[in-house]
Amino acid sequence: MNPIVTVICTCYNHELFVRESLLSVIQQTYSAIQLIVIDNASTDESRRVIQRLVDEYPEIVFIRNTHNIGLCRAFNQGLGDATGKYIIDLAADDVMPANRIEMQVKAFESLPKDYAVVFSNAAYIDSSGAKLGYHYALRANGHAKGQVPTGDIYKEILRRYFICTPSIMMRKSVLMKLGGYDENLSYEDFDFFIRSAHDYKYHYIDEVLMYKRVLDDSLATQFYRIGNPMLRSSWEVCNKAYDLSRSQEEYDILANRIREFIKKCFVAEDPEQALAFRKLLNYIEDPGWKTDLLVFLCRLHLPVNWLYQRYAKWRNHRNLALMQQGVPFVQLER
Repeated sequence: MNPIVTVICTCYNHELFVRESLLSVIQQTYSAIQLIVIDNASTDESRRVIQRLVDEYPEIVFIRNTHNIGLCRAFNQGLGDATGKYIIDLAADDVMPANRIEMQVKAFESLPKDYAVVFSNAAYIDSSGAKLGYHYALRANGHAKGQVPTGDIYKEILRRYFICTPSIMMRKSVLMKLGGYDENLSYEDFDFFIRSAHDYKYHYIDEVLMYKRVLDDSLATQFYRIGNPMLRSSWEVCNKAYDLSRSQEEYDILANRIREFIKKCFVAEDPEQALAFRKLLNYIEDPGWKTDLLVFLCRLHLPVNWLYQRYAKWRNHRNLALMQQGVPFVQLER
């Protein structure tokens, strides 16, 4: 008997993409799949698009929220109904290659139980589905050029973003032990990576097993907007990482990550959160004059966000061009 894989798809205003996303699950080469779709109170035609597909495939579990309860809480709704041994968190604008689940289950079933996540390389696509580039740059044989961290990766997770989140498959028992996603947070991956990688291992499959859509309103672009809740969530996760860290090296890595978040606070014109990060940093080491100067400038409420937004638009166009030339997305995000 093949183990069941539960795919939890959360949708909010993705009427243009949700059918393609769900069909990519239905058309997998692996058959033991439970598909749960949560419409998080979309204001466009997403719900009707999903309902038409449910009429064709009544085995789909369809949850209709009357108001938007946030990404993490919506995912946990689906997790409460999940029967699978393994879980995939699918955004309603992303697409899975037909062999993804089959390959990830095969890998998971060959691994010890201390492996919580299997992840892969990913291709980035635009709104029309045209390929933009890859998360990890490819060799001529289709494999990643550089060495991707695998196994015990807690320090790397703490140091930087390097996993394409939509490519991961998670062991349900680990998710349940962690209590699912933290519903107090506005985004899920940083927190899940920190908490799971602390006690469990990750396994990398050197194949492109995900198509991640790049849109103008993605979470990455929201990070720098004034008043966004993501910096607060990041501060919450850094506090968890502070409690979890076990060595001076891990504390040093966390300190560098906190400094990066203080820079984001400056751009987002969020002095209160910058002060909170600075206080946490002070528990690890002396913040130093450069950090204190940045926090001071942040408290002056300098109108820098509008300038950054212009720069971000230029950078996004440049990054798209570089990806098309073969530069990996993960390198652009460092």
